[in-house]
Amino acid sequence: MRAFKNMSAFDRMRNNAFVGVSSAIIGLTLATAHDARAEQPPPPCHPNPHAAEDVATVANRGDVVSLPGPLKARLVQLADRPHSILPLQVYGEAPSPSLLFQYYLLETSGFERNVFVSVIPGVNDTAMKTVTGGNCGLPTVGSVRLVVEPKPGLPTDPNNVRAFIDVFTDISGLFVINNESGWYEGWMIHDLVVPSVAPPRPDGHAQFGKITGEDAVHLARMGSGNNVPGHIFTTDGNAVRFPSESDRFPRFQTNVVPLQLSMGAYNSLQQSDAHNYWEFNYTTNWIHPLYELPFTGGFPDRIGAPPDAFEDGEIGKLSSLVPGSGPFGVKNKANVYGDSPYRPRDPDLFDADVDSQREFRQRFIPSGLANEVFLDVFVRRASFFPWENNLNRRLFLAYALEVARVDTNRDGVVSASEGDVDTASDGFPDNTRLFIPATAFNRFAVTREINDGYLAPRFAPSQRAWVLTGALQAVSPVVPASEGRDGDDR
Repeated sequence: MRAFKNMSAFDRMRNNAFVGVSSAIIGLTLATAHDARAEQPPPPCHPNPHAAEDVATVANRGDVVSLPGPLKARLVQLADRPHSILPLQVYGEAPSPSLLFQYYLLETSGFERNVFVSVIPGVNDTAMKTVTGGNCGLPTVGSVRLVVEPKPGLPTDPNNVRAFIDVFTDISGLFVINNESGWYEGWMIHDLVVPSVAPPRPDGHAQFGKITGEDAVHLARMGSGNNVPGHIFTTDGNAVRFPSESDRFPRFQTNVVPLQLSMGAYNSLQQSDAHNYWEFNYTTNWIHPLYELPFTGGFPDRIGAPPDAFEDGEIGKLSSLVPGSGPFGVKNKANVYGDSPYRPRDPDLFDADVDSQREFRQRFIPSGLANEVFLDVFVRRASFFPWENNLNRRLFLAYALEVARVDTNRDGVVSASEGDVDTASDGFPDNTRLFIPATAFNRFAVTREINDGYLAPRFAPSQRAWVLTGALQAVSPVVPASEGRDGDDR
Protein backbone atom coordinates (compact mmCIF):
# COMPACT_ATOMS: atom_id res chain seq x y z
CA MET A 1 0.00 0.00 0.00
CA ARG A 2 1.12 3.53 -0.71
CA ALA A 3 1.71 6.07 2.03
CA PHE A 4 -0.48 9.15 2.21
CA LYS A 5 -0.66 12.10 4.58
CA ASN A 6 -3.21 11.95 7.37
CA MET A 7 -6.05 14.46 7.50
CA SER A 8 -5.48 16.58 10.59
CA ALA A 9 -9.11 17.59 11.09
CA PHE A 10 -10.21 14.02 11.35
CA ASP A 11 -7.24 13.15 13.54
CA ARG A 12 -8.66 15.65 16.03
CA MET A 13 -11.99 13.85 15.83
CA ARG A 14 -10.21 10.56 16.41
CA ASN A 15 -8.48 11.88 19.52
CA ASN A 16 -11.82 13.10 20.84
CA ALA A 17 -13.21 9.60 20.43
CA PHE A 18 -11.21 8.32 23.34
CA VAL A 19 -12.37 11.01 25.76
CA GLY A 20 -15.61 10.70 27.71
CA VAL A 21 -17.78 7.92 26.32
CA SER A 22 -21.27 8.15 27.78
CA SER A 23 -21.99 5.69 30.58
CA ALA A 24 -25.32 5.00 28.94
CA ILE A 25 -23.41 3.46 26.03
CA ILE A 26 -20.68 1.67 27.98
CA GLY A 27 -23.01 -0.99 29.35
CA LEU A 28 -26.54 -2.28 28.94
CA THR A 29 -28.84 -2.38 31.89
CA LEU A 30 -30.51 -5.59 33.02
CA ALA A 31 -33.82 -4.15 31.84
CA THR A 32 -32.45 -3.67 28.32
CA ALA A 33 -31.13 -7.22 28.26
CA HIS A 34 -34.52 -8.50 29.41
CA ASP A 35 -36.29 -6.52 26.66
CA ALA A 36 -34.00 -8.13 24.08
CA ARG A 37 -34.77 -11.64 25.38
CA ALA A 38 -38.46 -10.92 24.94
CA GLU A 39 -37.83 -11.31 21.20
CA GLN A 40 -37.13 -15.02 21.47
CA PRO A 41 -39.22 -16.91 18.88
CA PRO A 42 -42.55 -18.38 19.97
CA PRO A 43 -43.28 -22.14 19.87
CA PRO A 44 -42.85 -24.32 17.94
CA CYS A 45 -39.56 -22.50 17.18
CA HIS A 46 -36.74 -22.84 19.66
CA PRO A 47 -35.22 -19.99 21.70
CA ASN A 48 -31.54 -19.25 22.07
CA PRO A 49 -30.54 -21.21 25.20
CA HIS A 50 -27.45 -19.02 25.68
CA ALA A 51 -29.23 -15.68 25.29
CA ALA A 52 -28.09 -14.10 28.57
CA GLU A 53 -24.49 -15.14 28.02
CA ASP A 54 -24.50 -13.95 24.40
CA VAL A 55 -26.04 -10.60 25.31
CA ALA A 56 -23.40 -10.00 27.98
CA THR A 57 -20.59 -11.08 25.68
CA VAL A 58 -21.52 -8.73 22.85
CA ALA A 59 -22.55 -5.79 25.06
CA ASN A 60 -19.15 -5.79 26.76
CA ARG A 61 -17.00 -6.75 23.78
CA GLY A 62 -14.25 -4.23 23.11
CA ASP A 63 -15.40 -3.46 19.56
CA VAL A 64 -18.99 -2.83 20.71
CA VAL A 65 -18.81 -1.21 24.14
CA SER A 66 -18.23 2.35 22.85
CA LEU A 67 -20.70 2.27 19.96
CA PRO A 68 -23.70 4.64 19.74
CA GLY A 69 -26.72 3.41 21.68
CA PRO A 70 -29.01 2.44 18.75
CA LEU A 71 -26.27 0.48 16.99
CA LYS A 72 -25.18 -1.26 20.18
CA ALA A 73 -28.78 -2.17 20.97
CA ARG A 74 -29.20 -3.71 17.52
CA LEU A 75 -26.05 -5.83 17.84
CA VAL A 76 -27.18 -7.02 21.27
CA GLN A 77 -30.61 -7.83 19.79
CA LEU A 78 -28.94 -9.98 17.14
CA ALA A 79 -26.83 -11.73 19.76
CA ASP A 80 -29.88 -12.47 21.87
CA ARG A 81 -31.80 -14.19 19.07
CA PRO A 82 -31.09 -17.69 17.75
CA HIS A 83 -27.97 -17.46 15.59
CA SER A 84 -25.13 -19.46 14.14
CA ILE A 85 -22.49 -16.88 15.02
CA LEU A 86 -22.48 -13.67 17.02
CA PRO A 87 -22.31 -10.28 15.27
CA LEU A 88 -18.97 -9.98 13.52
CA GLN A 89 -15.95 -9.17 15.66
CA VAL A 90 -14.11 -6.10 14.38
CA TYR A 91 -10.36 -6.47 14.57
CA GLY A 92 -8.01 -3.53 14.16
CA GLU A 93 -5.62 -3.30 11.23
CA ALA A 94 -3.37 -0.68 12.79
CA PRO A 95 -1.66 -0.03 16.15
CA SER A 96 -4.64 2.09 17.26
CA PRO A 97 -8.30 0.98 17.08
CA SER A 98 -10.44 1.27 13.99
CA LEU A 99 -12.89 4.18 14.15
CA LEU A 100 -16.64 4.01 13.57
CA PHE A 101 -17.79 7.01 11.52
CA GLN A 102 -21.18 5.83 10.20
CA TYR A 103 -23.66 2.97 10.28
CA TYR A 104 -27.00 1.83 8.88
CA LEU A 105 -29.81 0.04 10.75
CA LEU A 106 -31.64 -2.27 8.35
CA GLU A 107 -35.36 -3.05 8.37
CA THR A 108 -37.88 -4.65 6.00
CA SER A 109 -39.83 -1.37 5.86
CA GLY A 110 -39.29 1.72 3.74
CA PHE A 111 -40.07 0.20 0.34
CA GLU A 112 -43.06 -1.29 -1.45
CA ARG A 113 -44.15 -4.66 -0.10
CA ASN A 114 -42.99 -7.48 -2.36
CA VAL A 115 -43.17 -11.27 -2.54
CA PHE A 116 -39.87 -11.63 -0.71
CA VAL A 117 -41.00 -9.89 2.49
CA SER A 118 -44.81 -10.18 2.40
CA VAL A 119 -47.58 -12.67 1.83
CA ILE A 120 -49.59 -11.45 -1.16
CA PRO A 121 -52.93 -13.24 -1.74
CA GLY A 122 -53.10 -14.97 -5.07
CA VAL A 123 -49.37 -14.60 -5.63
CA ASN A 124 -47.50 -16.42 -2.86
CA ASP A 125 -50.02 -17.10 -0.08
CA THR A 126 -49.72 -20.89 -0.52
CA ALA A 127 -45.95 -20.90 -1.19
CA MET A 128 -43.15 -21.58 1.25
CA LYS A 129 -41.59 -18.41 2.65
CA THR A 130 -38.26 -17.88 0.93
CA VAL A 131 -36.72 -14.77 2.53
CA THR A 132 -38.29 -13.40 5.73
CA GLY A 133 -40.51 -15.00 8.36
CA GLY A 134 -37.78 -17.09 9.94
CA ASN A 135 -37.89 -18.14 13.59
CA CYS A 136 -41.69 -18.22 13.58
CA GLY A 137 -42.03 -14.67 12.30
CA LEU A 138 -39.42 -12.63 14.18
CA PRO A 139 -38.88 -9.40 12.21
CA THR A 140 -35.86 -9.43 9.93
CA VAL A 141 -33.39 -6.75 11.06
CA GLY A 142 -29.72 -5.97 10.61
CA SER A 143 -26.92 -3.47 10.93
CA VAL A 144 -23.97 -2.24 8.87
CA ARG A 145 -20.89 -0.76 10.53
CA LEU A 146 -18.28 1.32 8.68
CA VAL A 147 -14.92 1.85 10.35
CA VAL A 148 -11.84 3.60 9.03
CA GLU A 149 -8.46 1.90 9.46
CA PRO A 150 -5.97 4.38 11.01
CA LYS A 151 -2.99 2.82 9.27
CA PRO A 152 0.29 4.73 9.40
CA GLY A 153 0.62 6.98 6.36
CA LEU A 154 -3.02 6.58 5.29
CA PRO A 155 -5.72 9.25 5.76
CA THR A 156 -8.11 8.76 8.66
CA ASP A 157 -10.75 11.08 7.22
CA PRO A 158 -13.44 8.88 5.59
CA ASN A 159 -14.25 11.80 3.29
CA ASN A 160 -10.85 11.21 1.71
CA VAL A 161 -11.21 8.66 -1.09
CA ARG A 162 -7.74 7.28 -0.29
CA ALA A 163 -8.88 6.09 3.16
CA PHE A 164 -9.19 2.37 3.79
CA ILE A 165 -12.51 1.40 5.33
CA ASP A 166 -14.00 -1.87 6.63
CA VAL A 167 -17.71 -2.64 6.25
CA PHE A 168 -19.40 -5.19 8.56
CA THR A 169 -22.93 -6.44 7.90
CA ASP A 170 -24.97 -8.53 10.37
CA ILE A 171 -28.56 -9.63 9.70
CA SER A 172 -31.04 -11.80 11.59
CA GLY A 173 -34.02 -13.46 9.98
CA LEU A 174 -33.05 -14.20 6.37
CA PHE A 175 -33.69 -17.72 5.18
CA VAL A 176 -30.84 -19.46 3.37
CA ILE A 177 -31.09 -19.47 -0.44
CA ASN A 178 -30.82 -23.03 -1.71
CA ASN A 179 -31.49 -23.01 -5.45
CA GLU A 180 -30.04 -21.71 -8.73
CA SER A 181 -26.95 -20.10 -7.21
CA GLY A 182 -29.02 -17.41 -5.50
CA TRP A 183 -27.58 -14.97 -3.01
CA TYR A 184 -28.24 -11.81 -1.03
CA GLU A 185 -26.27 -8.70 -1.91
CA GLY A 186 -25.68 -5.50 0.00
CA TRP A 187 -25.58 -2.11 -1.74
CA MET A 188 -24.35 1.25 -0.50
CA ILE A 189 -26.47 3.83 -2.34
CA HIS A 190 -25.51 7.33 -3.40
CA ASP A 191 -28.39 9.45 -4.69
CA LEU A 192 -27.44 11.76 -7.56
CA VAL A 193 -26.87 15.37 -6.44
CA VAL A 194 -27.18 18.50 -8.60
CA PRO A 195 -23.65 19.93 -9.01
CA SER A 196 -22.54 23.53 -9.05
CA VAL A 197 -22.44 25.65 -12.20
CA ALA A 198 -19.22 26.28 -14.11
CA PRO A 199 -18.24 27.35 -17.64
CA PRO A 200 -18.32 24.47 -20.14
CA ARG A 201 -15.36 22.73 -21.71
CA PRO A 202 -14.20 24.06 -25.08
CA ASP A 203 -16.42 21.47 -26.78
CA GLY A 204 -19.49 22.78 -24.95
CA HIS A 205 -19.78 19.80 -22.60
CA ALA A 206 -19.93 20.45 -18.87
CA GLN A 207 -16.75 20.16 -16.84
CA PHE A 208 -16.29 17.07 -14.69
CA GLY A 209 -18.68 17.22 -11.73
CA LYS A 210 -20.33 20.45 -12.93
CA ILE A 211 -23.28 21.67 -14.96
CA THR A 212 -23.46 24.59 -17.36
CA GLY A 213 -25.57 27.70 -16.90
CA GLU A 214 -27.96 26.40 -19.57
CA ASP A 215 -28.32 23.13 -17.67
CA ALA A 216 -29.19 25.09 -14.52
CA VAL A 217 -31.89 27.06 -16.36
CA HIS A 218 -33.44 23.83 -17.65
CA LEU A 219 -33.38 22.28 -14.18
CA ALA A 220 -35.00 25.36 -12.61
CA ARG A 221 -38.02 24.90 -14.85
CA MET A 222 -38.66 21.36 -13.65
CA GLY A 223 -41.47 20.74 -11.16
CA SER A 224 -41.41 22.87 -8.05
CA GLY A 225 -37.78 23.93 -8.46
CA ASN A 226 -36.04 21.32 -6.31
CA ASN A 227 -33.19 20.77 -8.75
CA VAL A 228 -30.75 23.46 -7.68
CA PRO A 229 -27.06 22.91 -6.91
CA GLY A 230 -26.50 20.96 -3.71
CA HIS A 231 -29.94 19.30 -3.71
CA ILE A 232 -30.52 15.62 -4.37
CA PHE A 233 -31.69 15.48 -7.99
CA THR A 234 -35.29 14.42 -8.60
CA THR A 235 -36.63 13.23 -11.94
CA ASP A 236 -39.74 15.42 -11.66
CA GLY A 237 -38.14 18.50 -10.10
CA ASN A 238 -40.29 18.16 -7.00
CA ALA A 239 -39.27 17.46 -3.39
CA VAL A 240 -37.25 14.32 -2.75
CA ARG A 241 -39.40 11.21 -2.44
CA PHE A 242 -37.37 8.25 -1.25
CA PRO A 243 -38.70 4.69 -1.64
CA SER A 244 -41.67 4.02 0.61
CA GLU A 245 -44.33 1.42 1.28
CA SER A 246 -46.82 3.59 -0.60
CA ASP A 247 -44.92 3.09 -3.87
CA ARG A 248 -46.77 1.16 -6.57
CA PHE A 249 -44.62 -0.36 -9.27
CA PRO A 250 -44.32 0.58 -12.07
CA ARG A 251 -46.23 3.88 -12.05
CA PHE A 252 -45.41 5.41 -8.67
CA GLN A 253 -41.85 5.07 -7.46
CA THR A 254 -39.08 7.14 -5.94
CA ASN A 255 -38.02 10.22 -7.90
CA VAL A 256 -34.33 10.02 -6.95
CA VAL A 257 -31.59 8.49 -9.13
CA PRO A 258 -29.51 5.95 -7.18
CA LEU A 259 -25.99 4.71 -7.82
CA GLN A 260 -25.61 1.33 -6.12
CA LEU A 261 -22.19 0.08 -4.99
CA SER A 262 -22.06 -3.67 -4.40
CA MET A 263 -20.91 -5.04 -1.03
CA GLY A 264 -20.59 -8.48 -2.59
CA ALA A 265 -22.69 -11.63 -2.34
CA TYR A 266 -23.58 -13.55 0.81
CA ASN A 267 -25.91 -16.26 2.02
CA SER A 268 -27.54 -17.03 5.35
CA LEU A 269 -26.48 -19.59 7.92
CA GLN A 270 -28.44 -22.35 9.62
CA GLN A 271 -30.20 -20.09 12.12
CA SER A 272 -31.15 -17.56 9.39
CA ASP A 273 -28.45 -15.09 10.34
CA ALA A 274 -26.23 -13.58 7.64
CA HIS A 275 -22.88 -11.86 8.00
CA ASN A 276 -20.58 -10.12 5.53
CA TYR A 277 -17.25 -8.31 5.58
CA TRP A 278 -16.21 -6.01 2.75
CA GLU A 279 -13.38 -3.55 2.18
CA PHE A 280 -14.19 -0.07 0.86
CA ASN A 281 -11.29 1.74 -0.79
CA TYR A 282 -10.29 3.06 -4.19
CA THR A 283 -9.66 -0.48 -5.46
CA THR A 284 -13.24 -1.58 -4.66
CA ASN A 285 -15.20 1.67 -4.96
CA TRP A 286 -16.37 0.73 -8.46
CA ILE A 287 -19.92 0.51 -9.88
CA HIS A 288 -21.49 -2.13 -12.13
CA PRO A 289 -21.60 -1.38 -15.89
CA LEU A 290 -24.51 1.05 -16.11
CA TYR A 291 -25.43 0.00 -19.64
CA GLU A 292 -26.91 -3.16 -18.11
CA LEU A 293 -29.72 -1.14 -16.53
CA PRO A 294 -32.12 -1.01 -19.52
CA PHE A 295 -32.17 -4.81 -19.46
CA THR A 296 -32.80 -5.52 -15.75
CA GLY A 297 -36.52 -4.67 -15.70
CA GLY A 298 -36.68 -1.43 -13.71
CA PHE A 299 -35.28 1.27 -16.02
CA PRO A 300 -37.71 3.49 -18.01
CA ASP A 301 -37.22 4.61 -21.62
CA ARG A 302 -38.13 8.17 -20.68
CA ILE A 303 -38.34 10.18 -17.47
CA GLY A 304 -41.78 9.70 -15.98
CA ALA A 305 -42.56 6.62 -18.07
CA PRO A 306 -42.96 3.18 -16.47
CA PRO A 307 -40.25 0.56 -17.00
CA ASP A 308 -41.13 -1.70 -19.92
CA ALA A 309 -38.13 -3.98 -20.52
CA PHE A 310 -40.10 -7.04 -19.39
CA GLU A 311 -43.12 -6.18 -21.53
CA ASP A 312 -40.86 -5.50 -24.54
CA GLY A 313 -38.99 -8.80 -24.12
CA GLU A 314 -35.70 -7.00 -23.42
CA ILE A 315 -34.76 -8.69 -20.13
CA GLY A 316 -31.26 -10.09 -20.56
CA LYS A 317 -30.91 -8.75 -24.09
CA LEU A 318 -27.42 -7.34 -23.52
CA SER A 319 -24.57 -8.87 -21.53
CA SER A 320 -21.42 -7.26 -20.13
CA LEU A 321 -19.64 -10.62 -19.81
CA VAL A 322 -17.04 -9.43 -22.34
CA PRO A 323 -15.97 -6.00 -21.04
CA GLY A 324 -16.45 -2.92 -23.20
CA SER A 325 -18.02 0.52 -23.14
CA GLY A 326 -21.54 -0.53 -24.05
CA PRO A 327 -23.80 -0.60 -27.12
CA PHE A 328 -22.54 2.75 -28.47
CA GLY A 329 -18.94 2.16 -27.45
CA VAL A 330 -16.10 -0.29 -27.96
CA LYS A 331 -16.99 -3.95 -28.37
CA ASN A 332 -14.11 -6.31 -27.64
CA LYS A 333 -13.30 -9.78 -28.86
CA ALA A 334 -14.29 -12.56 -26.48
CA ASN A 335 -11.05 -14.45 -27.10
CA VAL A 336 -9.05 -11.45 -25.88
CA TYR A 337 -11.24 -9.79 -23.21
CA GLY A 338 -13.32 -12.77 -22.13
CA ASP A 339 -12.61 -14.79 -19.00
CA SER A 340 -9.57 -16.78 -20.08
CA PRO A 341 -8.91 -20.21 -18.52
CA TYR A 342 -5.20 -19.49 -18.99
CA ARG A 343 -5.39 -16.23 -17.07
CA PRO A 344 -8.78 -16.01 -15.32
CA ARG A 345 -10.22 -12.58 -14.62
CA ASP A 346 -9.37 -11.41 -11.10
CA PRO A 347 -10.59 -7.89 -10.23
CA ASP A 348 -8.52 -8.03 -7.04
CA LEU A 349 -5.35 -7.90 -9.16
CA PHE A 350 -5.40 -4.16 -8.75
CA ASP A 351 -1.89 -3.39 -7.51
CA ALA A 352 1.34 -4.77 -8.95
CA ASP A 353 4.85 -3.47 -9.56
CA VAL A 354 4.42 -4.34 -13.24
CA ASP A 355 1.28 -2.93 -14.88
CA SER A 356 0.96 -5.90 -17.24
CA GLN A 357 0.18 -8.08 -14.20
CA ARG A 358 -2.78 -5.92 -13.17
CA GLU A 359 -6.32 -6.77 -14.27
CA PHE A 360 -7.17 -5.10 -17.59
CA ARG A 361 -10.66 -6.60 -18.14
CA GLN A 362 -12.56 -4.75 -15.44
CA ARG A 363 -16.32 -4.72 -16.08
CA PHE A 364 -16.97 -2.11 -13.38
CA ILE A 365 -16.07 1.60 -13.49
CA PRO A 366 -15.07 3.94 -10.63
CA SER A 367 -18.07 5.28 -8.70
CA GLY A 368 -17.37 8.92 -9.51
CA LEU A 369 -17.17 8.11 -13.20
CA ALA A 370 -20.53 6.34 -12.93
CA ASN A 371 -21.88 9.47 -11.25
CA GLU A 372 -20.58 11.51 -14.20
CA VAL A 373 -22.48 9.23 -16.60
CA PHE A 374 -25.72 9.77 -14.67
CA LEU A 375 -25.17 13.54 -14.67
CA ASP A 376 -25.03 13.39 -18.47
CA VAL A 377 -28.14 11.25 -18.66
CA PHE A 378 -30.42 13.03 -16.19
CA VAL A 379 -29.03 16.45 -15.23
CA ARG A 380 -27.18 17.90 -18.24
CA ARG A 381 -30.23 18.09 -20.45
CA ALA A 382 -29.01 21.26 -22.18
CA SER A 383 -25.29 20.53 -22.57
CA PHE A 384 -25.43 16.80 -23.38
CA PHE A 385 -27.37 15.76 -26.50
CA PRO A 386 -30.36 18.02 -25.71
CA TRP A 387 -32.32 16.62 -28.66
CA GLU A 388 -32.14 13.03 -27.34
CA ASN A 389 -34.97 12.21 -24.92
CA ASN A 390 -34.68 8.42 -24.87
CA LEU A 391 -32.97 7.49 -21.60
CA ASN A 392 -31.55 4.26 -22.98
CA ARG A 393 -29.73 6.03 -25.80
CA ARG A 394 -28.64 8.85 -23.50
CA LEU A 395 -27.18 6.24 -21.16
CA PHE A 396 -25.34 4.41 -23.94
CA LEU A 397 -23.93 7.68 -25.31
CA ALA A 398 -22.85 8.94 -21.89
CA TYR A 399 -21.24 5.66 -20.88
CA ALA A 400 -19.15 5.46 -24.05
CA LEU A 401 -18.09 9.12 -23.81
CA GLU A 402 -17.15 9.20 -20.12
CA VAL A 403 -15.26 5.90 -20.21
CA ALA A 404 -13.29 7.19 -23.23
CA ARG A 405 -12.06 10.16 -21.17
CA VAL A 406 -10.25 7.79 -18.78
CA ASP A 407 -9.56 4.89 -21.16
CA THR A 408 -6.12 5.81 -22.51
CA ASN A 409 -5.63 2.73 -24.72
CA ARG A 410 -9.11 3.05 -26.29
CA ASP A 411 -10.25 -0.50 -25.56
CA GLY A 412 -13.50 0.62 -23.90
CA VAL A 413 -12.40 -0.70 -20.51
CA VAL A 414 -11.19 1.21 -17.45
CA SER A 415 -8.39 -1.11 -16.37
CA ALA A 416 -6.93 -1.28 -12.88
CA SER A 417 -4.03 0.85 -14.02
CA GLU A 418 -6.20 3.45 -15.79
CA GLY A 419 -8.62 3.68 -12.87
CA ASP A 420 -6.01 3.84 -10.13
CA VAL A 421 -6.41 6.83 -7.83
CA ASP A 422 -2.83 7.97 -8.63
CA THR A 423 -3.21 7.82 -12.42
CA ALA A 424 -3.52 11.07 -14.35
CA SER A 425 -6.39 11.31 -16.85
CA ASP A 426 -8.44 13.81 -18.85
CA GLY A 427 -6.15 16.68 -17.89
CA PHE A 428 -6.29 15.99 -14.14
CA PRO A 429 -3.11 15.12 -12.17
CA ASP A 430 -4.76 12.06 -10.58
CA ASN A 431 -8.06 10.21 -10.39
CA THR A 432 -9.32 11.25 -6.96
CA ARG A 433 -12.33 12.86 -8.68
CA LEU A 434 -13.38 9.42 -9.96
CA PHE A 435 -14.40 8.13 -6.54
CA ILE A 436 -17.38 8.95 -4.31
CA PRO A 437 -16.38 8.96 -0.60
CA ALA A 438 -18.05 6.49 1.74
CA THR A 439 -19.74 9.33 3.61
CA ALA A 440 -21.74 10.28 0.48
CA PHE A 441 -23.57 6.94 0.31
CA ASN A 442 -26.72 8.01 2.13
CA ARG A 443 -28.67 4.75 1.97
CA PHE A 444 -28.12 1.00 2.14
CA ALA A 445 -30.19 -1.86 0.71
CA VAL A 446 -30.05 -5.65 0.59
CA THR A 447 -31.45 -7.42 -2.46
CA ARG A 448 -32.29 -11.00 -3.30
CA GLU A 449 -30.27 -11.84 -6.38
CA ILE A 450 -30.29 -14.76 -8.80
CA ASN A 451 -27.70 -16.03 -11.25
CA ASP A 452 -28.79 -13.98 -14.28
CA GLY A 453 -25.31 -12.98 -15.42
CA TYR A 454 -25.78 -9.30 -14.60
CA LEU A 455 -23.69 -7.20 -12.24
CA ALA A 456 -26.41 -4.55 -11.83
CA PRO A 457 -28.98 -5.10 -9.05
CA ARG A 458 -31.96 -7.19 -10.05
CA PHE A 459 -34.78 -4.99 -11.47
CA ALA A 460 -32.57 -1.93 -10.88
CA PRO A 461 -33.10 0.87 -10.19
CA SER A 462 -36.50 -0.17 -8.75
CA GLN A 463 -36.97 -1.81 -5.34
CA ARG A 464 -38.65 -4.98 -6.63
CA ALA A 465 -35.87 -7.23 -5.31
CA TRP A 466 -35.24 -5.37 -2.04
CA VAL A 467 -35.48 -7.23 1.25
CA LEU A 468 -33.93 -4.70 3.69
CA THR A 469 -32.99 -1.05 3.73
CA GLY A 470 -31.73 1.68 6.05
CA ALA A 471 -30.50 5.28 6.06
CA LEU A 472 -27.02 6.54 6.90
CA GLN A 473 -26.36 7.45 10.53
CA ALA A 474 -23.25 9.61 10.89
CA VAL A 475 -21.10 9.29 14.02
CA SER A 476 -19.28 12.43 15.15
CA PRO A 477 -17.02 12.42 16.97
CA VAL A 478 -15.91 9.01 15.82
CA VAL A 479 -15.61 6.21 18.39
CA PRO A 480 -13.16 3.31 18.74
CA ALA A 481 -14.80 0.21 17.26
CA SER A 482 -12.29 -2.65 17.18
CA GLU A 483 -10.58 -5.00 19.60
CA GLY A 484 -7.43 -6.99 18.96
CA ARG A 485 -5.56 -7.18 15.67
CA ASP A 486 -6.29 -8.82 12.36
CA GLY A 487 -3.84 -11.60 11.59
CA ASP A 488 -2.94 -9.86 8.33
CA ASP A 489 -3.04 -6.05 8.21
CA ARG A 490 -3.01 -6.00 4.42
